[in-house]
Amino acid sequence: MTEYETPALEIDGLGIRLPGEQAARPILDGVTLRVRAGETVGLVGESGSGKSVACRSVLGLLPPRARTSGEVRVAGRDVLAMNRAELAGLRAGQVAMIFQDPRASVNPLRRVGDFLTEGLRGAGTPAAAAENRAEELLDAVGIRDPRGALRRYPHQFSGGMLQRVVIAAALAGEPALLVADEPTTALDVTTQAEIIAILTRLQAARGTGMLFVTHDLELASAICDRVYVMYAGRIVETNGTDALFDRPRHPYTAGLLACTPHIEAAAAAPRPIPGRPVSLAEAPPGCAFAARCAHAQPRCSEETPELAHHGDGLAACHRADEGIKL
Repeated sequence: MTEYETPALEIDGLGIRLPGEQAARPILDGVTLRVRAGETVGLVGESGSGKSVACRSVLGLLPPRARTSGEVRVAGRDVLAMNRAELAGLRAGQVAMIFQDPRASVNPLRRVGDFLTEGLRGAGTPAAAAENRAEELLDAVGIRDPRGALRRYPHQFSGGMLQRVVIAAALAGEPALLVADEPTTALDVTTQAEIIAILTRLQAARGTGMLFVTHDLELASAICDRVYVMYAGRIVETNGTDALFDRPRHPYTAGLLACTPHIEAAAAAPRPIPGRPVSLAEAPPGCAFAARCAHAQPRCSEETPELAHHGDGLAACHRADEGIKL
């Protein structure tokens, strides 16, 4: 992609705050990220860091009465400024989302064929052509006997097979952007590998940009071109995948890497990050990670670090240039 092409996704300074006194801090605070066409971008962090809210905002799925700031642009258009009809069009074709639990994405009372062809028929595709397209999609994601699968109900599929069906549905509108919110978490390791292989193969074939949300850093390192690390609703570090994993500049990133288990015989035992993540009921001054950080100085509890350039990436840490030991 050249510098003049519009990215598949641009989030600029996104802030999301709950109304009234429901939370002491924003759910998202000044989040900025990019996904280019054909690129896989990882968004990682512990549960509660704001990853899922960030990716749902791409479809305009926001908490009730939430106050927003910043922009979320898909193919150059601001999602936060869209009306209902525009959002429906966005969700029907430009952006598709794959959720963590495939059974939450389908109606258990409807056949898989109805689920897959609904969007196609709604876009004006004749019924016969829509069914043929659904068969092609099921075949592409590795479903045996795709014609027979169209007549089956969701409960007749295993979790892994149903996630393949959900991926097929996501690809039906040939979206420019795919948002995958921990799509392999509920699956066994072998099925996870199969699902990831399908996603990366189909994404590469179609040139689709993908925002891949995960808490699994090993997985992110294997499939992502770039990675954003999120903590307490803020991006605290971002860089190309190799650079981020080889030399993390934020203690939180280093902590996530240190607590990731490895199977090599000489690998060190995982070291958990002390303490617990900051809840929405807490708004500590300074760096939100300071209370858990072994490198914290008095300044860290007083001044909030800005996300600034360090080397080839960005990091929000007062000591980012000193080198963080894993």
